[in-house]
Amino acid sequence: MKEVEFLKVGRFLGTHGIRGEVKLLSETDFPEDRFAPGQVLLLQHATLTTPLPLTVEKSRLHKNAYLVKFQEWDNINQAEPFKGGTFVVPVTDVVSLDMEAGEYYFKDIIHCEVFTTEGRRVGKVKEILTLPANDVWVVATADGKEILLPYIDDIVNEIDVASKQITIEWMEGLE
Repeated sequence: MKEVEFLKVGRFLGTHGIRGEVKLLSETDFPEDRFAPGQVLLLQHATLTTPLPLTVEKSRLHKNAYLVKFQEWDNINQAEPFKGGTFVVPVTDVVSLDMEAGEYYFKDIIHCEVFTTEGRRVGKVKEILTLPANDVWVVATADGKEILLPYIDDIVNEIDVASKQITIEWMEGLE
């Protein structure tokens, strides 16, 4: 039997209130789709031998985390034992992209080499931060520093997922 591969979509940070609502740190490209009512997330935790399926009843953004209420949990005591767990979905459960509109999966951007339009190597994307205004790519440079690169049209010129290369327009203040 083939082992199922999973995409990580969030981390279980803790509980919120007494009615089973949880704080979830999003680690997905499309949180509005992943945490929509009716979506099923699988919870992985050290105490579980197989992932626990949970159905989203409702969710909302609160500060930098999502507050998610699952249909299966009615109180804090049902959720509490699983703090620190990871929420995943099967790798086959991908959200459709509109490449022409500049949509990419995080997994396709992370580990891409970043170059300026002049051909200078900047570094490699190591992480993506999802912020209210726009995503920010954390680029690790060869000398061990990190550059925060906003994912905006003025900076990101071209993304070649196949060759794992990104071309940017260097702007004052990026370093």
